[in-house]
Amino acid sequence: MDVLLDFFNLLDSFLGSAAWFPYVLLGVGIFFTIYLKFPQIRYFNHAWRVVSGKYDKKDDPGDTTHFQALTTALSGTVGTGNIAGVALAIFLGGPAALFWMWATAFFGMTTKFVEVTLSHKYREKTADGTMAGGPMYYMDKRLNMKWLAVIFAIATVISSFGTGSLPQSNGIATSMEATFGISPHIMGGILAILLGLVILGGIKRIAQVTSKIVPFMAVVYLIGAFAVIFANIENIGPSFIAVFTDAFTGSAAAGGFLGATFAYAFNRGVNRGLFSNEAGQGSAPIAHASAKTKEPVSEGMVSILEPFIDTIIICTITGLVILSSGVWNQKHVNVFDRSDMMIVQGQYSEKVPEDVNALFSYLNKIDDSSITKYTGEISVVNGVSVSSGYTFLNARSIAENVRYYVGDVTDPFTGTINVENGEIARSNIIVQGESLVHSAPLTTIAFTKGYFGEYGQYIVSIGLLLFAFSTAIAWSYYGDRAMTYLLGPKSVMPYRVVYCAGFYWAAVSDTTLVWALSAVAIVLMTLPNLFGIVVLHKEMKETVSEYWNKINS
Repeated sequence: MDVLLDFFNLLDSFLGSAAWFPYVLLGVGIFFTIYLKFPQIRYFNHAWRVVSGKYDKKDDPGDTTHFQALTTALSGTVGTGNIAGVALAIFLGGPAALFWMWATAFFGMTTKFVEVTLSHKYREKTADGTMAGGPMYYMDKRLNMKWLAVIFAIATVISSFGTGSLPQSNGIATSMEATFGISPHIMGGILAILLGLVILGGIKRIAQVTSKIVPFMAVVYLIGAFAVIFANIENIGPSFIAVFTDAFTGSAAAGGFLGATFAYAFNRGVNRGLFSNEAGQGSAPIAHASAKTKEPVSEGMVSILEPFIDTIIICTITGLVILSSGVWNQKHVNVFDRSDMMIVQGQYSEKVPEDVNALFSYLNKIDDSSITKYTGEISVVNGVSVSSGYTFLNARSIAENVRYYVGDVTDPFTGTINVENGEIARSNIIVQGESLVHSAPLTTIAFTKGYFGEYGQYIVSIGLLLFAFSTAIAWSYYGDRAMTYLLGPKSVMPYRVVYCAGFYWAAVSDTTLVWALSAVAIVLMTLPNLFGIVVLHKEMKETVSEYWNKINS
């Protein structure tokens, strides 16, 4: 697992976490926003009229209504990114990360409008009578770049696991185990079976299920979120101020949070924003290709609503819950993931400014030489260390009240623990203590700080279950359309079997490894798609003009 994590992190350092990637992603959105004269604002009301069915015609080609296409695409985006992804962004970059998620969503509304329109324009009917579309079709049929279409389709299959199956399953299993004590093995097995029952029915059954799940899960989640926000209403103003004031400076150290630079907050905010709304990734056009309409632009209009609903509304609410409750920079008792742990040479304290500055520089990769990873032995008696000369870091914070166990947290360890280059050598040592937490557990804790008290955690668990499961459903469709393009309809069933098996595997895997894989898979789809829509920018503008000429006449 450690080798895989290092490999994925290495790839991500050249891709999604590289300094250039956020600028490319935002740059394309900004370009089209200016080029098309702010369509996310000018066409916003028209988009609602389209999705309401005002322009629907029963004899138009397609498999689903505009609303069903929207909910299917939303089910693909509204998932762990809205619950765990926002928490991860704030954990990494502080309040400033939320601002850059907003920016990604605003310009992403235009990006999605473009990619959906162009993909819908070049969709085609498959041998089984259903519609198939997506960026691979305009790359093949319009750009005559079959090689690029193949790369995108392969990346889509990989990303269906890295975005749709693995992180969603992992998020569900982590939350359900923490809240209800359900074994990840049991949860993963049950959900893998349910997933198979849904996706075997194809797009029509998928659309029927998601059109019912998405509205229901949104209502449940919002009730729980506002119960926290109203209970901490006095912190909403300071939270908004922190988001805006930190946006261009980075977030300073506060509580257990050791601070984040502007560059780090910017990168993590844009990266998590993309994971949440998928604007530019090229996934949503696959769902929208099934919509009943002869007008590609009308379906592009519908897609404008996705980043608005997904990120500007739902992610903002999640962010305000986390910030206003104050849990984001507080330490909480938790069992440490090995991938989050690090032991460094010397003793550091959050009360010493020099120590905080040194750790800040190290964690934000300003000066990697300021901290040395610890190698040596730790003597433990009844679970408690009696050694000194080192500092235990977990989840980018100084861990406190650390306890060591063997196998599980009921068997305290006594003996000597060998540490090599900052990592505990023995794989059966379980470490528990107080530190910052991230992803779904952080959001779960935040939801307990409202009017529902401890019962708030159940809302997160139920919301995460519905959000993530619906995302997995939608992404199975993206993957099978890509398989259809690559190998034909006969390849779909084997793909679905492997997809469901992956859903089970991820439930019992390490959280950080799953997020690292998804980060790489996302970029492998995004870059070819951004290249393709930029090349077709003139055609996009002409297609929009033709659409309005028809509407006005």
